[in-house]
Amino acid sequence: MRHGKKFNHLGRKTAHRSAMLSNMASSLIMHKRINTTVAKAKALRKYIEPILTKSKTDDTNSRRVVFSYLQDKESVSELFNNVAGKIANRPGGYTRIIKIGARLGDNAEMCMMELVDFNELLLTETDAGKAKTRRSRRGGKAKAKNEEAPKAEAVETKEEAVAEEAKEEKVEAKAEEKEETLKAEKKEEKKEDKKKED
Repeated sequence: MRHGKKFNHLGRKTAHRSAMLSNMASSLIMHKRINTTVAKAKALRKYIEPILTKSKTDDTNSRRVVFSYLQDKESVSELFNNVAGKIANRPGGYTRIIKIGARLGDNAEMCMMELVDFNELLLTETDAGKAKTRRSRRGGKAKAKNEEAPKAEAVETKEEAVAEEAKEEKVEAKAEEKEETLKAEKKEEKKEDKKKED
C-alpha cells in the first residue's frame, strides 16, 4: 500500500526514474536552465538541492558522493568549479521553476527550471529594486502626500511625520506615568483603609 507516500514515480520504474533525474540534473548544471514538465521539475528539485548543498564543501568525499548521483565527470567538475562558488552564500533554494504554459501535443503543463544565481537579469532587477524605506504607522498617508508634492515638500512632510511620532510617544509616556501614579495612590488608599479597620 502507498499510504502517506508523497513520492512521484513519474510513471517509471526505479532505475529509469533515477537515470532520468541524474541526466536532468547534469543538464541543469551544465546549461543552468532546462525546459521540462512541472511534475518532473518538482521531482528534480528534491533530487538536485541536496547535491548542490553537498557541493559547497569541496573535498574528495563530497565529490565522490555527488558523482554517485550524477555519473558524469564533466558536470561534477562544472558543479564544484563554477556553480559552488556562486551558491556559497545561499542557504538553500538554489532552483527556480517558472511555468510557461501547456505543451501542444498532450497539453502537459510545461515549465522552465533554472539555477537562481545564474539569471543575471533577475539579480540586477532585485538589487535595483531594493530601496531603503522607513516603516511607520502612518505609511499610507505619507506616501500619498509624497507622490503629489515635490521633493522639497516631501522632505518637510517626513520631518513633520517624525515630529508627530515624537509627540505621540511623549503623550503615550505621560499617559503611562499617570496610570502608574493612579495605581500607586489606590494601593496607598487601600493600605490606609486596612489600617483604619484594624
